[in-house]
Amino acid sequence: MKFFIDGEQVKAENPEAIQKLSPVTGELLYKFPSASENEAELALDSALDAFPSWSSLTSSQRGIFLRKTYELIEKNRSELENILMRENGKIISEAKGEVDGVLDQLSYYIGFERKLNGDLVEGDTNTRKILQYRVPYGVVLALTPWNFPAAMVIRKLAPALLTGNTIVLKPSSDTPGSAEWIVDKFAKSGLPKGVLNFITGSGSAIGDYLVTSRKVSLITMTGSTVVGQHIMEKASANMAKLILELGGKAPFMVWKDANLNDALNSLMWAKYSNAGQSCVAAERLYVHGDIYDAFLNAFRNASMKIILGDPTNATMGPLINKKALSSTSKLVSEELQSGSVVSEMSKETLNNRFNNGFFCKPVLVESDEQKSSIFQEEIFAPVIPAMRVFDEEELLDKANDSKYGLASYLFTSNLGMAMRFSEKIRFGELYINMPGPESSQGYHTGFRLTGQAGEGSIHGIREYLHIKNTYIDFLRK
Repeated sequence: MKFFIDGEQVKAENPEAIQKLSPVTGELLYKFPSASENEAELALDSALDAFPSWSSLTSSQRGIFLRKTYELIEKNRSELENILMRENGKIISEAKGEVDGVLDQLSYYIGFERKLNGDLVEGDTNTRKILQYRVPYGVVLALTPWNFPAAMVIRKLAPALLTGNTIVLKPSSDTPGSAEWIVDKFAKSGLPKGVLNFITGSGSAIGDYLVTSRKVSLITMTGSTVVGQHIMEKASANMAKLILELGGKAPFMVWKDANLNDALNSLMWAKYSNAGQSCVAAERLYVHGDIYDAFLNAFRNASMKIILGDPTNATMGPLINKKALSSTSKLVSEELQSGSVVSEMSKETLNNRFNNGFFCKPVLVESDEQKSSIFQEEIFAPVIPAMRVFDEEELLDKANDSKYGLASYLFTSNLGMAMRFSEKIRFGELYINMPGPESSQGYHTGFRLTGQAGEGSIHGIREYLHIKNTYIDFLRK
């Protein structure tokens, strides 16, 4: 693996610093470089030098390169699907679905060519006007996660580039391969040198150097709340603009009048898609007491059918690494010791090839301890706690009782209840009688420790644009 700096592939000073293990088998896949401060500085300088010429282009001129990149990804999409299966452990349907999402997002953002408007504002007299321009920030530092390593790269790169910013991209050390592949397609689109730069390395090794650089005007990061808080602290010295999508603890709420088949099918997606490693994953299950036993029995039966192992025929993939598997096992053990009712919902037996993979069987934890860790902390695995509720206000209170506030789910046939929750739920997204995920035209944002700002839609595009004002008296000489 090589870096991409100033329009060229660059061999790293330390090319085999980090090991990447297969989530499926636990075997070594490859080794890749960790950037030095000098290499990070070269990438930042390249982006800074490219900014004046890139930002002077029109959005339609910049969009040409996004269109060519779209064509290259679409033509070679099977390569990206295989990378996602190999380094992330995604099952084949999820790998294909992520590439679909990559293309959907690119197509969506390309549609904003020639639509990046400013405003003409009335002045204090009839001869005065205020011109409000929306202009790019400058150098964007894009820090992307491992759970959707291709889709999140495009979600950040496409709007940043279209709006005239230049970029230094550092992907997660768990999934650098998909980011490298996408950068290669941007390079082959003819993107001017320096506009997009790519380096790898752990956050602990190079992250602080990047986020504290005065050359960075905007930082967009998807990851854990702890890392997001660290970035806020370090970036505060230079007052860089921040777009942070952090933790989630989505409540999945099933009321007694819900269509239970729809609720069950949606829960299977919301909990087990990507092995529960999603910011919009169902993390807490609240079911009305009248249907609690019947619904949980149906959920157990459906979960028992999950197939683990080979990504080409499995129905759920592994966790991303050994650390994730260990922390999940520890959490389940703690719940057993606390007296919760813990059910492992699988009879799956892995063959020898996958025994050392990071697979986690589905687990249901029944508990009435709302303040317990399993109801309060993000799990990021195919494990879910469940609780009975009987009162609408109780349900709303328990759902809002979280330090996170990204996604939430409600299943009910009561329109009044749906509208009340739509107004009172303190989450950035509420899915009523449907599964996720978010759409490209939706604004992906949240409350509390979920982060700040957001991505997607025209609102997400404008996060990459700064407003500046020109006051003019057009009759004064």
